[in-house]
Amino acid sequence: MLNTLHLRSLLIVGASAAAMSSIASPAWSQNVIQELVVTAQKREEALQDVPIAVSAFNQDALEKGKIDGGPNLVLAVPNVNFSKGNFTGYNFQIRGIGSKLVAGSGDAGTGIHLNNAPLISNNLFETEFYDVERVEVLRGPQGTLYGRNATGGVVNLITAKPVDEFQAMIRGEIGNYSTRKVRGMVNLPLGDVFALRVAGSYLKRDGFGKNLVTGNDADDRDLWGGRATLGFTPTDNFRAYFMIDHFDEEDSRSRIGKQFCTKDNGPSNVGGLGYSAAAGGLIGQIQRGLFSQGCQATSLYSAGALGTVNSQATLGGLFGALGGFQTGDAYAGKMQTSDVRDIESSFDPIYRSKTDIYEFNLDWDLTDDLRLTWLTAYTKFDLYTRQDYNRYTPSTSFNTSPNPVNAFAAVPGYAGIYASLFPGGVINDAQNKPANRFTTSDISSAFTEQWSHEVRLQSAYDGPFNFNVGAIMVRYQGTGDYYVMFNTGTGYYQLNNLFNTGNPNCNGPSPCIAVDQNYEPNRSGHNYYDAYGPYDLRSHAFFGELYWQATDTLKFTGGLRYTVDDKEVENHQVTLGTPGSGIGGPIPGTPDILHVKFKETTGRIGFDWKPDLGFTDETLVYAFYSRGYKAGGLNSPCSGGAGVICGPATFDPEFINSIEIGAKNTVLNGTMTLNVTAFHYDYKGYQVSKIVNRASTNENIDAKIKGAEFESVWQPLQGLRLNAAIGWLDTEIGKGQSIDTFNRTQSNPNLVLIKTAAASNCVVSVASAQTALGFSNATNNPFAVLGACTPTSTAGAGTNIGGGALAVGTNAFGGLVSDGVPVNLDGKELPNAPHWTISLGAQYTYEFGNNWSATLRGDYYKQTETFARIYNSEPDRIDDWQNVNLTLTFANPESGWEVAGFVKNATDEEAITDFYLTDDSSGLYRNAFYTEPRTYGVSIQKRF
Repeated sequence: MLNTLHLRSLLIVGASAAAMSSIASPAWSQNVIQELVVTAQKREEALQDVPIAVSAFNQDALEKGKIDGGPNLVLAVPNVNFSKGNFTGYNFQIRGIGSKLVAGSGDAGTGIHLNNAPLISNNLFETEFYDVERVEVLRGPQGTLYGRNATGGVVNLITAKPVDEFQAMIRGEIGNYSTRKVRGMVNLPLGDVFALRVAGSYLKRDGFGKNLVTGNDADDRDLWGGRATLGFTPTDNFRAYFMIDHFDEEDSRSRIGKQFCTKDNGPSNVGGLGYSAAAGGLIGQIQRGLFSQGCQATSLYSAGALGTVNSQATLGGLFGALGGFQTGDAYAGKMQTSDVRDIESSFDPIYRSKTDIYEFNLDWDLTDDLRLTWLTAYTKFDLYTRQDYNRYTPSTSFNTSPNPVNAFAAVPGYAGIYASLFPGGVINDAQNKPANRFTTSDISSAFTEQWSHEVRLQSAYDGPFNFNVGAIMVRYQGTGDYYVMFNTGTGYYQLNNLFNTGNPNCNGPSPCIAVDQNYEPNRSGHNYYDAYGPYDLRSHAFFGELYWQATDTLKFTGGLRYTVDDKEVENHQVTLGTPGSGIGGPIPGTPDILHVKFKETTGRIGFDWKPDLGFTDETLVYAFYSRGYKAGGLNSPCSGGAGVICGPATFDPEFINSIEIGAKNTVLNGTMTLNVTAFHYDYKGYQVSKIVNRASTNENIDAKIKGAEFESVWQPLQGLRLNAAIGWLDTEIGKGQSIDTFNRTQSNPNLVLIKTAAASNCVVSVASAQTALGFSNATNNPFAVLGACTPTSTAGAGTNIGGGALAVGTNAFGGLVSDGVPVNLDGKELPNAPHWTISLGAQYTYEFGNNWSATLRGDYYKQTETFARIYNSEPDRIDDWQNVNLTLTFANPESGWEVAGFVKNATDEEAITDFYLTDDSSGLYRNAFYTEPRTYGVSIQKRF
């Protein structure tokens, strides 16, 4: 018969091997660990009875371990890695598998679920856990019940549900950085069949850093969340609830971390051939900048890593040179502040996020042995972020008179035209506001809607066979923009418009290059970069598992899932600098709507066995083969332009064939749980992205993964609890090649990197580069060297010009042009996959008079070094890091009072968790992401 299970005090326990704190009463005489019931297999089971690698935490464990939100789960779950991403997203990676791709139509490898309902757009890294029943982290591909795209695993947040008695709680917290945090909950029974539970959370604090230009805080927080759940239980065999969840944040959160760049000034000569000395060296100055890639490929930890990009190697810098706005590098001699939390920006970052979730869940026991479950959810997600692109200010201002070496020098009276249009060197750019210095900013925004419906039928017969079958439908629609706005581009197009139409700020048809006059861009302008491609996903699946209880101790499980993923993206090419206004049409020769469809069958088969070993109180041994799948998708439209080499339009699905064995043991008379797991993955089509020619290009490669996990909780004496969660991981990429945009020549002395007319990079031979430079010297035209990257024919395509760099064609100087030297990936490690993650915790509870107790807890976490990218070069290396959390809690359960103090990141580690390498045209800087600094505070809580 199906019964709702609750937390129970049993000899055999299900607490997670992470920091699960005991909530036993002081009168509890047996020194055993407490059981936690989970729904990891979409049915309620004791954690130690689930033949899956899963860690789970109730609200008490989360609070004592200071696991405030999704990013903190990394501190308690083995083989997990977490980092923010560049475009307001994040990468929650389990056993080396997550979302190392950038694509509007891409999917995360770790599924995020709220009460078992999938959330494609979510606030896992922003919101805090409050009033939750538990948080479950399932490790490994979930090819059947959770299924869709969960190649890494699943994070499932189970919120607290209404109960039939009055309950209430209020909790207040203060801390450093002027932190104020309030959480509360009220549970109200409404007659015999209804109950209402309302909970909320509020957080406000000052910034972790300062904006040194405005003097205001940077990276502060001002957010709140609220949840109302109405329960309906008219009979013993019918239960339903309706939940509304709201999240709202508006502050100056920095979605991008510190920018790392060791300035690349460009080579002092090209194979011994010097730059032009004409025009007082101004020509040679521009020439040298066009042989720079902006930032050198150096270690994150090298002495000059907090330098600044050579703006001459960026698209904005190229426009600055063409118009004569800037002479040389805008950031010449500039170093960033050494404080990794501080920024220099003409405006404070803007971060706004709002989410509404509606869920309805119904459980109906059709008979004593059959339960029907229906879960439907609707999510509306709205995000807007805006900040300075580089987050440091130029060291020089724009010219009040144009640099005489410019693209308009032959125009009669150009100096006077320039002075009239840009008085005092000020460019009137609406998006960046009028400024007389190089200014760039970006906006990352999104608006999504999602519906999901799931129906399941599960059995609990007394016989040997049972089942869990169902179907799910997901509809997801998303739109949004990624803008990059730079005033030198606006100024350059204003000049072109003036000469072509007489109106520098025209907004009409060709030949006008529309200049948007709104501070908030509206997609009409062609004076900025706008990646825009509305996305529509239709996904459905049918799934089922069959369970055969062969003996009292041996059970076999077999499951299948058939998934259909149908994806469409509106095809809009980037219109930067093109005549006309409004969003762009499709790339010539391609349809208005790009479409891919995937149909895949996945599943698992295996057994779990409970042998009577004699030396354990209870043991569960399991072994499973699983097949996981994550859909492919569509790459971002490539920006056209001379010399631009576009990547493929689509990327393929990825698959994991997993073999996993494990044992969950309860020993020492119920005072210890000891769980071990070993796994091997055959990983096909791993999706990983790089930015090429201002477009995200996702590649597929193969890999092997193997690893092991150890989790244990031990309560050797009353009040003392020790826990450990240790993960070991070994990843290896298979055969394959990829061009590293950070080091296109792979340091081959016979090859030279040079800019294209679109400010991307290409590779040519030294002799070819000398020919182009020689022509530029002879004609006193520094911009002539840009032609070295522009193929005028396909002659010589496929020719190795050195080091394996294959030519794509021949330029106007007769030289061969290549995209770069491919890197052999065989044997490289997967990104963000540390060999070791170690989590150790200890807590002691001392009971004293009047029902009061004091609990002291300490948690230590360490992960070993990783690489941020598949190339595993020294610039990709991320150092090992560690974290220490401490809490002291005084509690009186009888009166409901609790007072606590805490320190998070007690050693104040400044740990880099990941970085994002930008595009050639931005100068190849790296945006790094950090853990939070040391925080501390006190809280007081009252339960009623």
